[in-house]
Amino acid sequence: MQIGFGGQGFIGKSYADDMERRNHSVVRYALEKEYLDNRGRIAACAIVFIAVPTPTTPKGFDYSIVEQSLKLVGKGNVAVIKSTVLPGTTAKLQKKFPNIYVMHSPEFLVLKQAAEDAARPLRNIIGVVKESAAAKAKAKEVMKVLPRAPYELICPIAEAELIKYAGNFFLYLKVLYGNLMYEMAGAVGADYDILREAVAADPRVGPSHLQVLHDSGHKGAKKGRGAGGVCFIKDVAALASFYEKKVGNKAGAKLIRAAIAKNIELLVDSGKDLDLLAGVHGKKVLKKKK
Repeated sequence: MQIGFGGQGFIGKSYADDMERRNHSVVRYALEKEYLDNRGRIAACAIVFIAVPTPTTPKGFDYSIVEQSLKLVGKGNVAVIKSTVLPGTTAKLQKKFPNIYVMHSPEFLVLKQAAEDAARPLRNIIGVVKESAAAKAKAKEVMKVLPRAPYELICPIAEAELIKYAGNFFLYLKVLYGNLMYEMAGAVGADYDILREAVAADPRVGPSHLQVLHDSGHKGAKKGRGAGGVCFIKDVAALASFYEKKVGNKAGAKLIRAAIAKNIELLVDSGKDLDLLAGVHGKKVLKKKK
């Protein structure tokens, strides 16, 4: 079986490298020169993983590159979207491409250890649009080519799409919690490092995402405060708009927007990931309020 990859950023490359390491036949297509000639070969791949950008901009969530990538997948074959997409996106794409099986499998790679995370995943989740016997059989084929994980799930598409956003929003809030406690410690003359260590010793809390000064790992990143990186900023912005549209609860919407506002303040004041921040919210957010 040939396995195709659309996109060779850190996500697509990490998964493709792992597939090759485990002796799968891999075809890589991307806009970089070394992969460009493989465009026509993607159609022959039984399974194609799509790992291309789904940016959130001041105009909103954009999955157009995913849609363009699906045009390369051969009839009857499987397209597995690894890109983060809002609930409802995969169903729309399946309707637009009825001759292929479109699925979503959220990725959980940390930029600094992407290769390790791809090779030894903690979770493998595959969402199917149509819960038919044929679709489930295809999903099981996809699961077989992934490295084994302690937690494996084939589920309806809405759950699979929402899982990544749910996890990222929780960790985003944990970063903000750490920063608020850092400010509280400073106000009363307490040592935040002692506070952090003691709080993290509670197994319900744990140590992750409580380091206040941290770099997000992307190219040129500097240490600073706030939830940065290629996922947190764009995904929570997309989630906020989605929540307002689909749920419409004013208190919930205010909570998410307040979290975003505090995070923008932290990023701007510390100069962290300003390029990513401006790409999502526009350059106007980079101006500090007097």
